[in-house]
Amino acid sequence: MELQNQLKVLAEKINKLKDRIDTEESTKHAFVLPFINILGFDTFNPMEVVPEFTADLGLKKGEKVDYAIFQDGTPILIVECKIWKENLDNHNSQLFRYFHATKTRFALLTNGVNYRFYTDLEQANKMDEKPFLEFDITSIKDNEIHEISKFHKSNFDVAKIVNNASSLKYTKGIKKSISEELAQPSKQFVKLFANKVYPGRLTEKIMDEFTDLVHKAFNQTISDKVNSRLNSALNKESEKQQEDMVDKDSEENKIITTEEELEGFRIVVAILRRKLSVSRITHRDTQSYFGILLDDNNRKPLCRLHLNANTKYIGLIDRDKKETREAIQSVDDIYLFEDQLLDTVNFYMN
Repeated sequence: MELQNQLKVLAEKINKLKDRIDTEESTKHAFVLPFINILGFDTFNPMEVVPEFTADLGLKKGEKVDYAIFQDGTPILIVECKIWKENLDNHNSQLFRYFHATKTRFALLTNGVNYRFYTDLEQANKMDEKPFLEFDITSIKDNEIHEISKFHKSNFDVAKIVNNASSLKYTKGIKKSISEELAQPSKQFVKLFANKVYPGRLTEKIMDEFTDLVHKAFNQTISDKVNSRLNSALNKESEKQQEDMVDKDSEENKIITTEEELEGFRIVVAILRRKLSVSRITHRDTQSYFGILLDDNNRKPLCRLHLNANTKYIGLIDRDKKETREAIQSVDDIYLFEDQLLDTVNFYMN
């Protein structure tokens, strides 16, 4: 928790100061050195953090890396810094040379905002082209903080970090491949599933059909998984609402949230989570309709569900916050209004 709080404080400082930072040197002092301090290394101890560390390679002399972090007299991490405005994509070749010259196992390329950690998984003493850990400190995630903690002075273990780096690297590659396949399934991916369910010959026409089917099936599967995970939390919330209603007046006690309304809410969440955090999508039930809101704010309706009469409707909200009712046969028909629901989110975001 302490590490998380320290990183949060640094992130707030970066957001506040970065527009006033105009040089690489000021980026180092304002952003990078505080990060090294957070890792538990004393930036004022020249036996622990060495600035402008010489990394000569062969006949090329005078090469210096911005910082080298030492442990027991051995460099364990070299750090190359750029100004915070700089795109890091064009600078890993310089760090590549330093890595080989210093014999370290880890290298960090950073502009104080974006951080990229490298090691030598593919070939010993030769830095990998791609980082095994990458994050933006101003929007850092819990799992990234967990990985950063392994570089803290009190936890630093070369073997453990290298083993974990391998897992991180290949997991990252697999996740990227999955995302690409979900966005645009490859022929091999489509064939894998078409062969499991289609007994005939996979002609070009059949492959075209299955490309669309596989794409839809996987997106629906993801939506179902999201719905399933939300189900438990929503049921608990519904139970709490029912308990709270005991203390309300008799008029309010007439409101009963049905399972069908909750199922409709879960479908809306599955659609909107691509643009909104799930925590920002809430619901409030009334006698007239089941309202779905942004940030639990009645002034920010996302849609309304009218499901308790013989004819069911979804109420769509336009940019003027006016409701247009569309008839639906069941809550599954909510998927047909995906574009309109996402447009409503855009109104609020813009």
